[in-house]
Amino acid sequence: MPNDATLPTAEAANPMRRATHNPLPRGNDADTLALEIVEKLTYSLGKTTGVARMYDWMDATCLAVRDRIIDHWISSTQKVNKDQSKRVCYLSMEFLIGRLLRDAINNLGLAEPVKQALARYGVELDLVELLEPDAALGNGGLGRLAACFMESMASTEVPAFGYGIRYVHGFFRQEIADGAQVELPEDWLAHGNPWEFERRETAYEIGFGGKVTMVEEPGRPPRCVWRPAERVLAVAFDTPIVGWRGKHVNTLRLWSAQALDPILLDAFNSGDHIGALLESNRAEAITRVLYPADSHQAGQELRLRQEFFFSSASLQDIVRRHLQTYDTLANLGDKVSIQLNDTHPAVSVAELMRILVDIHGMEWDEAWTVTQATFSYTNHTLLPEALETWPIHLFERLLPRQMQIIYAINADIIRHARQDKGLSDGEVSAISLIDEDNGRRVRMGQLAFVGSHAVNGVSALHSDLMKETVFHDLHRLFPERIENKTNGVTPRRWLFECNPGLCSLIDETIGTAYRDDLDRLIDLDPYADDASFRDRFAAVKFANKQRLAKVIEERLATYVDPKAIFDIQVKRIHEYKRQLMNIIETVALYDQIRSSPHLEWTPRVKVFAGKAAPSYHEAKEIIHLINDVASVINADPAVRNLLKVVFIPNYNVSLAEIIMPAADISEQISTAGLEASGTGNMKFALNGALTIGTLDGANVEMQDHVGEDNMFIFGLKADEVARRRADGHRGQPLIDQQPLLRAALDSIEGGVFSEGEPGRYRSLTGSLRDRDWWMIAADFDSYWQTQRRLDTLWHDKADWNRIAVHNTARMGWFSSDRSIGEYARDIWHAGAFEKKG
Repeated sequence: MPNDATLPTAEAANPMRRATHNPLPRGNDADTLALEIVEKLTYSLGKTTGVARMYDWMDATCLAVRDRIIDHWISSTQKVNKDQSKRVCYLSMEFLIGRLLRDAINNLGLAEPVKQALARYGVELDLVELLEPDAALGNGGLGRLAACFMESMASTEVPAFGYGIRYVHGFFRQEIADGAQVELPEDWLAHGNPWEFERRETAYEIGFGGKVTMVEEPGRPPRCVWRPAERVLAVAFDTPIVGWRGKHVNTLRLWSAQALDPILLDAFNSGDHIGALLESNRAEAITRVLYPADSHQAGQELRLRQEFFFSSASLQDIVRRHLQTYDTLANLGDKVSIQLNDTHPAVSVAELMRILVDIHGMEWDEAWTVTQATFSYTNHTLLPEALETWPIHLFERLLPRQMQIIYAINADIIRHARQDKGLSDGEVSAISLIDEDNGRRVRMGQLAFVGSHAVNGVSALHSDLMKETVFHDLHRLFPERIENKTNGVTPRRWLFECNPGLCSLIDETIGTAYRDDLDRLIDLDPYADDASFRDRFAAVKFANKQRLAKVIEERLATYVDPKAIFDIQVKRIHEYKRQLMNIIETVALYDQIRSSPHLEWTPRVKVFAGKAAPSYHEAKEIIHLINDVASVINADPAVRNLLKVVFIPNYNVSLAEIIMPAADISEQISTAGLEASGTGNMKFALNGALTIGTLDGANVEMQDHVGEDNMFIFGLKADEVARRRADGHRGQPLIDQQPLLRAALDSIEGGVFSEGEPGRYRSLTGSLRDRDWWMIAADFDSYWQTQRRLDTLWHDKADWNRIAVHNTARMGWFSSDRSIGEYARDIWHAGAFEKKG
């Protein structure tokens, strides 16, 4: 296996001496695959074809495909070692990788032979694929971006390791009971994971608490030694990430927490059978759940433990692997690039300094130079509250040495700001790593910023706003540090795999060159004016809508008409994403359909999906409101099926793969200036949906590429939102001027959708009437009018389909391959852009 730690010491120290892996060529024909799948069924799972269940066929198929990946994996690793190539290490709290079987067989070109192989035993590949659970390793766009980037790094042959946490239960499994979200454990590992390899030999001790002492040794300057009071073990689990056409395979390394001693035997023997397991349970809690609620001190402590746990384990692993090849850490930044995906791994800056200075004896100034050369940081939010901060008393108790290092870094930064840049006290306070005004807290965003040589936003607008808002003063101090890297999505999963009907049509029309270079999709653009092609394009969309309609009927027992507009908003539930505005507009439309039945209303299906954080009360209330509105509208015969509302529970990657190709309208309606980028907007448009949205995040660049006439933009711009907030904007005066909005809010507040509890949603509507922070009242009329424009356009099928084709054809730039190419060229200097010598 491609794990340096498993190699003999002499070979590990010199990659040139390692034995070359030369596997016999494996047959990729249906006959060979059929034999190997049965062999796995028999000798790996202990089953015969006569008694095997569908889950057994799934595992056997995964293992047979995995063998072929391993050959590529070992070869890729050996080539990287031989060439001493620079590696990218991508640190992320989330990797929302979804199901891997379809991804693997498509990237290896095995879809058809695997399908034929299984068919010989009466097994359907489509049914086998559906049995694979989604890996519960993320929640939203942050994790899905990390997954797209890992696949694109493999596809573009950028040597990389992804580092994260092997969550046993992930975020949570969402169910809806009486309209409200219910959080249940996600048991994705209940039947094992055929893709992962446990690396028991790759394990590191992670410390917490304790004290720091000064140690003096003869002939050496005094040094700090951290003696933790508690230690846990981080054990590696590796998953191969295969690139397009199998040219390169990278590694996703996830850490699992274990106690050093699984049981306190003395306590057990003395009769304390529960207490004997306390240490084990405390350690394993670190990797149980993604984002434990941090509304209380215990939750905050667990989240900080998680972040340090995976950061420290990853850095120890990176340093160990580097020293296997090189005899110095002075060149770490030349051979390793560590990307911090948001602030969660920002503690890595302090931890790497500790490793370099305390353990390896590097001088402080040299260690800081190496640290900055090694790290780069991606920011994903303009919301100040989302830039993590930790109470100093908590941070100092859990990580005393790292807190000392942060103080020392901060002293250097402040000295530079005062002496070299002449910043005022107020400006120094803004850049300080310690927030003295809100209970003394460590600012993780600032730590990531100062510890990195490059800081990037994820859309052009977001990167510009970073300079003006959350990092205004740090940008003045380091004016060359912020740059932009607009997000992208992998076309393999989000077009080739999830929309095979559309890909077949594109193949027939312009050939297959776009599969290797998504920019070639532009060759499809002239066919937007071809009536025959538009009709076939629309037929593919209708088939995708029928598939989604079937899923909705199976899961919700609700029939939706595929001939209606499928108007879809699926993403994490948050006030700034404005699902509330969408459902209020739905209520206004419902009122209008009932009061004006003589008008020619356009049939519409409103589809919502997404999870709300367990402690986010307002977001959970929005889910409840959506379901309450759906219950009333869907049961009202006066609507005559002109309007349906559905909320599909437990949104995940596999559900997104069904939803994205079926959308007619993509709702990207966040309050302008708050969405960093978005990637759902890209997936929808790539599959031919029309975007209704604000000029926010990557919508701005999408409009540049797709064309103003082919997107439906409404509402305030980011600077206008900022001005209104500064001027003390309130919602009530605007509500009084908008009869449709006023009536919809009156219905919600009057209990029309919450029988027996008329005040259920007063907190939601009250905040809108008061300060209207998310600009729902401010943007509502513009949103309503734009939706009615879409209603009118729907009746002109030729024009609608022409715009849909333009959307697909002009989205090639939003491939994550392009994003990764820019990171590799401008920040990492890796892969094809590595500077040799």
